[in-house]
Amino acid sequence: MTKWGKPVSFRIRRVKLGEWSLHFYRLPYVRDIQWVYAAENSGDYVLLKIVADSGAAGIAEGVIKPTRTGYTPRSLAVVLEDVILPQLRQVDLADAKAVTTALARIPENRLAKALVDNACWTLRAAAKGMPLWALWGGSREVEVCWMVTRQTPARMAAEAAVACDKHGVRTLKLQGGQGWETDARMLVEVRAAVGNTIELIVDANGSYAREEALEYVRTLAHAGVTVAEDPCPLAPDAGYSALQRDCGLPILVDLSCASADDARLYAGRGARALAAKPARIGFSEARAIENVAAGGHARIAVAVYYESALGTLISLQHAAAVKNPRRIPASHSFFMLLKSQVTRLSPQIRGGKIELPNDADLEKFVDWKAVQRLQF
Repeated sequence: MTKWGKPVSFRIRRVKLGEWSLHFYRLPYVRDIQWVYAAENSGDYVLLKIVADSGAAGIAEGVIKPTRTGYTPRSLAVVLEDVILPQLRQVDLADAKAVTTALARIPENRLAKALVDNACWTLRAAAKGMPLWALWGGSREVEVCWMVTRQTPARMAAEAAVACDKHGVRTLKLQGGQGWETDARMLVEVRAAVGNTIELIVDANGSYAREEALEYVRTLAHAGVTVAEDPCPLAPDAGYSALQRDCGLPILVDLSCASADDARLYAGRGARALAAKPARIGFSEARAIENVAAGGHARIAVAVYYESALGTLISLQHAAAVKNPRRIPASHSFFMLLKSQVTRLSPQIRGGKIELPNDADLEKFVDWKAVQRLQF
């Protein structure tokens, strides 16, 4: 017997790809959401299911946003069928290194490769009969922060107060980038609503110019913010090094940290915080970024990528296994903004944490009738 506090190293028999399927569905939001790139009232999702020749199944969820992921449902289906999955026909899916090597031979196609990588990991867990979080030596409970999307300062403060009171979160990720005056007023109102013990992170989504970023981040620090995410467009260059050195806060690099190679470049420039999004880049790449952060003594954030409740259960498998003691709570509260779900088990945030299911097979939680009802 192996205790779940330690990674498991035993192997399973060679696993070959049997069949696969794609399912697209649209989930309405409880309210309109203003992202930095567009206003939306719903999100489009894709679910990949792969079945091994043994009968074990793995699943992965991704988001379909042409202006963010570069895919439409049709283009993603073609890439998977014609480019990605044929490369795996002779690969042992139980061998994570072999799968990573096969995917690395294919240029671009980040979302398609992430879906396959994640589905292979959940397949391995199902085949071994152990939850993925346990396979990686993690624990069931995952601390999360609440993401407050762009609204008026008063509405953001009201939502923040409810999240802290009802769900017990101790960290808030506030979407900024609405202009300096609005951001500053929002911070004042949020702090008044939640008190002084709640950690505040502000994500400006690269909204401000590089030349004004230093003053902006110093303003955030003065307001009690502890982490500034993407205050401006970032690149691992001398300008970034100077900003991180002089601003007084960890700069959480998200938009331009899409691989372990990116993370290493930022680490070489003095990075103090790096983001990893399993639904965006895949578990393997996200875990590699985690290792880079640990080696550079930087904070790590397992970050949300618009996941539904189902996608949240999948992505948090990684967050549950992060060992970095300076990790930032996972920002996976977005599923609470969706009216409909495609899972039989919806995560619950209690005491600021989500308890993951003690099940190896995540496919059992898919509500296939809901998938069919919400397909587009």
